[in-house]
Amino acid sequence: MKRFLEVTGFLLAAFGAAGVVRELTDGWFRFMGATRFLTENVGFLQGRELFANIVIVVLGVVLMIVSDRVRKS
Repeated sequence: MKRFLEVTGFLLAAFGAAGVVRELTDGWFRFMGATRFLTENVGFLQGRELFANIVIVVLGVVLMIVSDRVRKS
């Protein structure tokens, strides 16, 4: 469980950071744009893509912190 949380948290943080860079460069940076599918296809997130990517980064960091508190099983 600990390893799963670590990997998931890292991937969320990496994809969110790439999404933030993509939004700040106005779509020029397309590397790892997996969060683009979420932010462009969900109606209430349109126009708030930068905020959504920042939230994804924060969730990834929180998962990595939680993984440190979980006992290894």
